[in-house]
Amino acid sequence: MTPGAYDAVILAGGAARRLGGADKPALRVGGRALLDRVLAACRGARETVVVGPRRPTARPVRWVREEPPGGGPVAALDAGVRQTTAPVVLVLSADLPFLTPETVTTLLSEVGDGDGVILTDADGRDQPLVAAYRAEPLRRELALLAAEHGRLSGLPLRLLTSELSLGLLHHPTASFDCDTWEDITTARARIREHGVVLDEWITAVKAELGIDLVVDTAALLDLARDAAHGVARPAAPLTTFLVGYAAAQGGGPEALAEAMRKASALAARWADEAGTPEQSAG
Repeated sequence: MTPGAYDAVILAGGAARRLGGADKPALRVGGRALLDRVLAACRGARETVVVGPRRPTARPVRWVREEPPGGGPVAALDAGVRQTTAPVVLVLSADLPFLTPETVTTLLSEVGDGDGVILTDADGRDQPLVAAYRAEPLRRELALLAAEHGRLSGLPLRLLTSELSLGLLHHPTASFDCDTWEDITTARARIREHGVVLDEWITAVKAELGIDLVVDTAALLDLARDAAHGVARPAAPLTTFLVGYAAAQGGGPEALAEAMRKASALAARWADEAGTPEQSAG
């Protein structure tokens, strides 16, 4: 199923008792608040509803509170879903440091003909707060629970999900959530690992500067290497800065690619001149 229009509901109102009552969605991993990392992953949502106390966010959202405040995930989910109109609702907790737009797209594409699809974690456990649900059956079951119990506050999520036909998608990284300080420490260490640290840093910088641009990191690093080796070490950061400035004036990824091409060619010509006169003459 190709992902279509969807709304996102993010639950950000838990008490975080295992974190000593800290404002968990505001805790930072890789220099960005956990909530902002989740918001970046679902930026394609038509409407984004955050259930919880208001706090600064990197992009605009609609704020609501469950009734009563602190009434638990089912009550919070009901409050959020009431603000949505799309046929599919992406439901997320606010403490998912490794959720990416690509994972969200995969999750939405797997909804199929059932009532939804949820991620499973590294231990194979269902994670109903990293899921995509069809809005109609979700609203139906929430209403039935309210009628049966006279309330939604305090009810466990399994009462809701057990009545829905849900597919499972195993993704141990994206389903990793931060319930304890140990989890926070693990997440902060993981983004500094060799294989991901540059992508994490570039993503953080783009978010901080408000830049929505696909960056060919490998090409940019090649340019920095060529400038450092062919000219002088300080030329690497200065060249990449100037390329970025030129791209900003031209606008768009095409301007960036062209600026990198020109700068790379210049660095190659510069390096050629360090050879013999016969070599550099060509």
